[in-house]
Amino acid sequence: MMQSLLQRAGAPGEPAADMADLAELLRTLLAVTARQKTRVRLGGNLFDVVVTSSGFQARAAAAVMDEVQGEGGCGPVVEDTRDHLFYWLVPPGTTRRWKPHTHAVCLSEPFRIMLPSLDTTVSPIEPGPYWFRPSASDRLVPAGPLWRTLAEFRPEPTPHAAFAARLGITP
Repeated sequence: MMQSLLQRAGAPGEPAADMADLAELLRTLLAVTARQKTRVRLGGNLFDVVVTSSGFQARAAAAVMDEVQGEGGCGPVVEDTRDHLFYWLVPPGTTRRWKPHTHAVCLSEPFRIMLPSLDTTVSPIEPGPYWFRPSASDRLVPAGPLWRTLAEFRPEPTPHAAFAARLGITP
């Protein structure tokens, strides 16, 4: 049994294959808690992301989600002032259950998102990401109420064309 464990552990100085994801996750979390912005892989056990525009309608939807989620307000939302997008952090696995939406896209792996440092809570001078609704360690945005709220407020412009262009998809 010990020999089997040693074989699976890999060469000395190299992480075991099943530990690579954990090591990446820990490096990411340490960077965020050290007040650094960092790129995070979506999927896994952290969160998925719903992407909308960040216009007036999206801000109104965030106010409704503040009420829906009660004390502490809406779960974490990142605004990217460069691309004029909101990234709503939703529970992991949401992408598998997300029904097609005319005003939002739900993403998971293999995509990544740039998370701002935890203390970036006001719109930066230079375009980029900041916490529109700061992250609390125990709270994400609930997908069902978010889907319905976005259907009601219909944030424009929709993110679909921008993502299709980035991925090289043409109609």
